[in-house]
Amino acid sequence: MARLTPTPGAIPLATGIAMATVLSGAAVFAVVHAGCDNPGIYRVHDGVVELVGGCITPEDIPVTPDDPPQPAPRPLGEAAVTDSPLRP
Repeated sequence: MARLTPTPGAIPLATGIAMATVLSGAAVFAVVHAGCDNPGIYRVHDGVVELVGGCITPEDIPVTPDDPPQPAPRPLGEAAVTDSPLRP
């Protein structure tokens, strides 16, 4: 005799398939409406890989300083000062 009610594993399976379909549709929608007509290409120039073209401008990329700040030098033999109550 055939069962007329869904099996216990059918509802989670159907929910998973529905969510995968919705998320795939959202991803396709985001890619289609990204607004970039020229994706650009990568070229090797003097041993450096460069992105030529594309929708990225130099203002979109954050620039870090060339040299990170160095801590001030201490005289030889002077220990670092700590505020730890565990060290005398």
